[in-house]
Amino acid sequence: MKEQLEKIEAKAKQELVSCSEIKALDELRVRYLGKKGELTAILKQMGSLSPEERPVIGQLANKVRADIEEALSSRLAALKSEAQAAKIREEAIDITLPGKKISYGKFHPLTKVENEIREIFMGMGFDIADGPEIDDDYHVFEALNLPPDHPARDTQDTFYIAGTNEKILLRTQTSSVQVHVMENRKPPIRIISPGRVFRSDAVDATHSPLFHQIEGLVVDKGITMSDLKGTLETLMKKIYGNECSLRFRPHHFPFTEPSCEVDISCFNCGGKGCSMCKDEGYIELLGAGMVHPKVLENCGIDSNIYSGFAFGIGLERTVMGRYDINDLRLFYENDVRFLEQF
Repeated sequence: MKEQLEKIEAKAKQELVSCSEIKALDELRVRYLGKKGELTAILKQMGSLSPEERPVIGQLANKVRADIEEALSSRLAALKSEAQAAKIREEAIDITLPGKKISYGKFHPLTKVENEIREIFMGMGFDIADGPEIDDDYHVFEALNLPPDHPARDTQDTFYIAGTNEKILLRTQTSSVQVHVMENRKPPIRIISPGRVFRSDAVDATHSPLFHQIEGLVVDKGITMSDLKGTLETLMKKIYGNECSLRFRPHHFPFTEPSCEVDISCFNCGGKGCSMCKDEGYIELLGAGMVHPKVLENCGIDSNIYSGFAFGIGLERTVMGRYDINDLRLFYENDVRFLEQF
């Protein structure tokens, strides 16, 4: 039995030297020292020894176990050290190499110009107002003097939410935000309401079912059309430069009276006439007017005391003019080659 114990120790140490993985090392420990291991099998034969042999063989067996356990611990430490050194070599960084170029994001052209417009209006004392994109028929249409049978609804009735008792829809203009503000605030009011709006337009170079508006509202005592004109001229000259000129044309909107369409001198020809402006020298940019007295009354504001003006700017069209872009779809295609220009 003594020879068997010495043979087990020698064999175990020999295999430990060639063991190169921690998993294999654990398997080797189980094979020699486990409950069904080779050393345990030898110890189970102790009962067949004479009383004189048992202490000698028992002492030798304990020494063999201790020596194998020590060899296992030593080899485990060596394998862990080798693994750590290999990991360090793999993850080593040569600090003399040139750094990797980091790509920085930029504002989308729509966001960039919207932020500029926000800053311009805040500089004139306006607040920024926000409101729900999903709203009811009253705030989107009726409060703005657009009853259910009004013909102007033909171009705006769109995207209703099914399964509701009330008429709930995606807003077609951010004018609904103006209604919410007038219902909850007393004059004086000076706000702009930027945001997304939705209409059932077919997608082409100048139309999209989703686009952005920036609407403005001023309500106070003694507000006149000249205040509207001065505000819009200040805005456009800040955006397009002092050389741009505006043209105001009479128009009709249900929620303003009087109303006007506002044109700006053509971005392409500077007012001389070209294919872009259809030889008119001007491009239609926005609608505006004095807030209709009925709209003020619908929102609980006395139209005999207060007056106001309102306007709505299409953000996409404004940006197209700012950067000479001829196709609205470019804003939404996420083509990095296009976006990197800004």
